[in-house]
Amino acid sequence: MSFGHRRGWWIGFLLAPALVTMAVFVAWPMLGALRYAFYDFHGLKIGGFVGLQNFVDVLGEPPYRGWTYTALWHNTIVFVSLMVLQNGVAYLLAFALLQGLPGHRVHRVIVFLPVVLSAVIVGFLWKLFLNPLFGLVNQALLLVGVHGPPWLGSEYTALGSLILVNTWHWLGFSTLVFLAGMQSVPAEILEAARLDGATNATLLRRIIWPLVAPSTTILFTLTFIGSFNWFELPYVMAGLNGSPGGATDVLGLYFYRTAFGSVSSGLQDFGHGSALAVLMFAFVGSCAAVALHVLRRREVAL
Repeated sequence: MSFGHRRGWWIGFLLAPALVTMAVFVAWPMLGALRYAFYDFHGLKIGGFVGLQNFVDVLGEPPYRGWTYTALWHNTIVFVSLMVLQNGVAYLLAFALLQGLPGHRVHRVIVFLPVVLSAVIVGFLWKLFLNPLFGLVNQALLLVGVHGPPWLGSEYTALGSLILVNTWHWLGFSTLVFLAGMQSVPAEILEAARLDGATNATLLRRIIWPLVAPSTTILFTLTFIGSFNWFELPYVMAGLNGSPGGATDVLGLYFYRTAFGSVSSGLQDFGHGSALAVLMFAFVGSCAAVALHVLRRREVAL
């Protein structure tokens, strides 16, 4: 056997465990969900073939229709908020770290530390912090004479609280991605702009922003996918039903609740749940692909 054949067999041997794992735990469940989406279910027992009826129910028949579009709207709010708040603050923070101020290396580590924490740990931690009775947030507000609201108990503040916690968790990742993009900008360009009288605001808007387009593409795509697959944080902090009163219900919770049941509803509906999962996959995949194509073209144009 030649060296090329031996090398090919060796590479195949090394890749086999990962390929088998992907096939068993990713590809097979995805194909199963696609199949179940076209069948009726009676509890855990598969029923007859119903064609596209499950998709019609999820998108157009009550009560599924209302739940679907409410959850989709909440995911959209999360995405827009994270793009503006999380990535916007990260852009400014990355520029501040780029200046090389005293202690900037330590600040980079501090900013990135929350990213290494599990979403479950972050959820439980901030659920305690936001407790209206003994939480650190309301206790700190009391020191300045402000009575904080029940952050996770009010429909007006619950979703916003989750968004702020997610921002705290992932701000460091977005900051380092932007910082890496800014560090790739030639220093001569920035120096020339400053000699021409450009302020920091001008640098950020007119010079750096177009040149960090690849970083923007990465963060836009990851934020979109993460926002519409949001599950761990709302599940830990708000519960499977999207409390209070569905104010924090998102597609991930809605899918899980439909397919596997919940405390308030023990019914399991794999048919409608699988249809919802397929629709989520198609929506997120197609939108992310289109956005990636458009943003890549913008990079080339710039």
